[in-house]
Amino acid sequence: MDDKREPGANGRAVVVHPVLRENGGSRRSPESSLDEAVGLAAAIDLEVVGARCFRVSRPQPGTLFGEGVVDEIGGMVAAADADLVVVDAALSPVQQRNLERRWKVKVIDRTGLILEIFGERARTREGQLQVDLAHLNYQRSRLVRSWTHLERQRGGAGFMGGPGESQIELDRRQIDDRIVHLKRELEEVRRTRSLHREARARVPYPIIALVGYTNAGKSTLFNRLTRSDVFAKDLLFATLDPTMRQIDMGGGRRAILSDTVGFISDLPTHLVAAFRATLEEVQSADIILHVRDVAHEDTDAQRLDVISVLGDLGIDADHDDRVIEVLNKVDLLTAAEAEVVRNQAMRQKNVVISALTGVGIGDLLQSVRARIDRDRKTVDLHVSVADGRAIAWLHDRGEVLERRDDETWAHMRVKLSEADLSRFRQSHPDAVEAVGPT
Repeated sequence: MDDKREPGANGRAVVVHPVLRENGGSRRSPESSLDEAVGLAAAIDLEVVGARCFRVSRPQPGTLFGEGVVDEIGGMVAAADADLVVVDAALSPVQQRNLERRWKVKVIDRTGLILEIFGERARTREGQLQVDLAHLNYQRSRLVRSWTHLERQRGGAGFMGGPGESQIELDRRQIDDRIVHLKRELEEVRRTRSLHREARARVPYPIIALVGYTNAGKSTLFNRLTRSDVFAKDLLFATLDPTMRQIDMGGGRRAILSDTVGFISDLPTHLVAAFRATLEEVQSADIILHVRDVAHEDTDAQRLDVISVLGDLGIDADHDDRVIEVLNKVDLLTAAEAEVVRNQAMRQKNVVISALTGVGIGDLLQSVRARIDRDRKTVDLHVSVADGRAIAWLHDRGEVLERRDDETWAHMRVKLSEADLSRFRQSHPDAVEAVGPT
């Protein structure tokens, strides 16, 4: 994203959050949901010139809102001279088209807004492919509003269709062809990623993945641990493309840290599916750090949203030993609030930090080391004495309890984590192994 743009460079927007009856059990207050929607709009340089919640007791199939509310929002749009209305909910194509006609401005829903942000943030080829695929799936369902010439027929001279094919049929076919092409390219990306993961498995370092609600401070923590400068800003979805760096864990230990796209409430299923290639990095990680913004009023609701997405990936965050909750932004709490958070963290074995100031980073690294080492098992290995690299690897990654050499073999009893033992097996298949006492 170009950080030099002035706020509001993409236009003036009115943001409205419909309070639906079926959301009566929502974990968030309507005002908090509205604030998040305003933050999403700001993330793509929209100047928010009006923002309100509107109660919707009976959603209207044609406009979502009732007639009176539609007129009231229209008045807000006219008074503020807005270019765009953001409706913080899922709109059907018909509702979107009808509201645009009534308000005489462009209208986008929550999914469209998130896609706009993704489109601006994607930098890698993979990220751009994922955004394109999600956008085309979204656009395909909205062809009804994308064209005002649906009745026009296209003649039979074109190579894309037979005689009398309507414009919308042609456009849908072109989109379908593009979707098929993108899926092929993403499958190639997925295969490449799989090969990269296999290569990393031969490297003697565990993989640590950062996950969390958007704007929880993952990239700031990433920069703190890696001493790098990936884009980290107080914006929703500041990070989209995954980034990996090697980090020093202390005591001569090293690991690979992966920063991922932030999660968010009500993220449409097809968006999660589009980013599955990226999220597979989380599934294969040795340690998953769930970074939470404990200073946010909705921190508990955000936690449940992240746990829900992890569940979609097959990760049971409440019972998976790889997951460590990292309670970030403690520097924004009062002394009394911070004490409550620390007491709670001690009971639940969480870690309290400030990625911005560095408070608690040592405790975090110690917790990660302990979690990695917790599943260590004792194995007897017979390694060729000529394989100095393998012997050095075992000394570096494990705890060598005994060693006895003969002319051919170094007979070693070593404590290793399951993850490191798996890496050693893959990278040194000639070593002979017999499980010893634990």
